[in-house]
Amino acid sequence: MPFKLNQNRRRHIPRARRRVTNWPAYDASLRQRGSLTVWVTDEAVAAWAADPATTRGGQSRYSPLAILTALTLRAVFRLAYRQAEGLLGSIVGLLGLSVRVPDHTTLSRRAATLDVPRPRSADAGADSEPMHLLVNSTGLKLCGKGEWLLEKHGTATRRSWRRLHLGVDAETGRIVAATLTSKDVDDASQAGPLLDQVAGPVASFTGDGAYDRDRVYAGVAGRHPEAAVVVPPRANAVPSDTAESAPTQRDGHLQRIAEHGRMAWQKRSGYNKRARVEATMGRWKQVIGDELRAHTDERRATEVAVAVHALNRMLDLGRPSYVRVA
Repeated sequence: MPFKLNQNRRRHIPRARRRVTNWPAYDASLRQRGSLTVWVTDEAVAAWAADPATTRGGQSRYSPLAILTALTLRAVFRLAYRQAEGLLGSIVGLLGLSVRVPDHTTLSRRAATLDVPRPRSADAGADSEPMHLLVNSTGLKLCGKGEWLLEKHGTATRRSWRRLHLGVDAETGRIVAATLTSKDVDDASQAGPLLDQVAGPVASFTGDGAYDRDRVYAGVAGRHPEAAVVVPPRANAVPSDTAESAPTQRDGHLQRIAEHGRMAWQKRSGYNKRARVEATMGRWKQVIGDELRAHTDERRATEVAVAVHALNRMLDLGRPSYVRVA
């Protein structure tokens, strides 16, 4: 039976309509994201060269800042190491800077050990408000011979891919936590590593049904006892043995879903905010891409960290403010 045969009799949920209230500023920020205007501060030029080594061994010529700059250009413009070297060299030449450009072999070697700055929320601090953390995962394919074989010989191979787990601040939209695992690792197992990367208190932990596990509730309670866990229970979920005497958060979700329905529970619990982490993943694949170009796990982890750093910097340029109109 065709899927659209009963389309007229299906229950339709109208899509919410919103209006951007800061369109001039947001429009300018979108143009600025594509601007090729480059400026280098005096502090960056002074920190371009590596500090003298105090231990035995080789001396590094370039600081982590120089390597991070080249890898950021590579991630944003989707370049190979040689093309990233050429782009950075042209920028240095046009600006008239007297700094050396790291070659492609140096970029590849240093990418395996580069310490990328950890992502932080925009208002992170001692007096910051508790964060509403949104988590989800997506797949990133590995560059390889699969597509070439399919196009050349008409045969497909089993493609390899990795699972990217992201934690997003619901208020600012910034990526505050990220992990990269194999495709066999489930989402619930990465709730703890994502929480460990968050600096500051957490008010709520929101994820889809893949995080409906006891270890997720236990992990959130162990790190942030006051945090709410907003995860939809499975369709066949049953209350716990202590639902009558000492109900858990999951028991409360089951009770409210039974009383008001799943749609009403999603609206009242704030579960619908999870769409913002879906939008972040869409922005990742639109700007950075849906594949990993590195060939080792260490370089892939650095590639992910550099992409998080670049997307957060883009978000600092401006983001829209919405008002619902219908």
